[in-house]
Amino acid sequence: MTDATPRVFQTSGSVWLKDFEFGLTGLTVRKTGARVPYSPSVLAQVTAWFRYFFAAHRIEPLTPRFTIAFTPERARPWYLVWAVSRAAGAKLVKDAATADVVMHFEDATYCPNDPPTKLKPGVKLVNFGCRDVSKTNVARACEAAFGNRLAIDPQTYAGPAVEKSEINAAHDGRIVQCPTQPTPGRVYQRVIDNRVPGNLDLVEDLRTSTIGGRPVVVFIKRRQVAKRFLNTNTEVLLRAPEEMFSPEELDQIGAFAREIGLEWGGVDVLRDRTDGKLYIVDANKTDMGPPIGLNLPDKIKATYAMRDAFRRFVRGE
Repeated sequence: MTDATPRVFQTSGSVWLKDFEFGLTGLTVRKTGARVPYSPSVLAQVTAWFRYFFAAHRIEPLTPRFTIAFTPERARPWYLVWAVSRAAGAKLVKDAATADVVMHFEDATYCPNDPPTKLKPGVKLVNFGCRDVSKTNVARACEAAFGNRLAIDPQTYAGPAVEKSEINAAHDGRIVQCPTQPTPGRVYQRVIDNRVPGNLDLVEDLRTSTIGGRPVVVFIKRRQVAKRFLNTNTEVLLRAPEEMFSPEELDQIGAFAREIGLEWGGVDVLRDRTDGKLYIVDANKTDMGPPIGLNLPDKIKATYAMRDAFRRFVRGE
């Protein structure tokens, strides 16, 4: 804690009471009803997040300042855009009509919202074209951008396949044997062999943060094969996009972002070790982060990189 702690919570502290109900043995997320017990692992994750929160808040915002509004929901401090936009010089305003930047922000798979009718001339609109991040639409955009087919027909496909929910961030995937009868509300995709070379007990997701359709940073997220569909990482590393992708692949990731209208957000990229091809299996326009498992110096390094990229995007550079 620092002397700035009270001032920080004057601007963001009220959302904790609004969004969470705190009990004796756990907390409840008011919007979803999900209950999170106060386990040692959860408390460790919360502690790690607060260390990042206060470290990121010490980053001096760039000048000149500009104003930003989120609609229909306000970005909370635990979302990555909160720290990045503040560091880039953004000052939060409630009225979109007075903002220099207006960002569509809603933690939902389908978002039919249109931009506010009253806006400043020359306002920068962010993510209003990103209305559908369902697994079906992500697979469609992946094939359009990379030429690599991800979706399969479970009734005609032979072999193992991934079955998972259409809904974003469900983390409920499982391996099924095809052919099989499809379950309503589930999608079926080919299994990507993203095991780590040299350690086949781990799989590797390349979580790529994009701004303005350009990859900015890559978080390498590794976990046990048995936990491949969970958000429980064994190791998290930070890399520059140029270290992980070829120039052609960087262009393809940008093409994917444009295909779904994603101007701010993270995409989960998998590289198939059998043929080297890339597949994007998830897109998140309200991503949290940086990942809890990343060390604090690299979290701040990533925030600086994204700060500079967001600033250039807002200025149209």
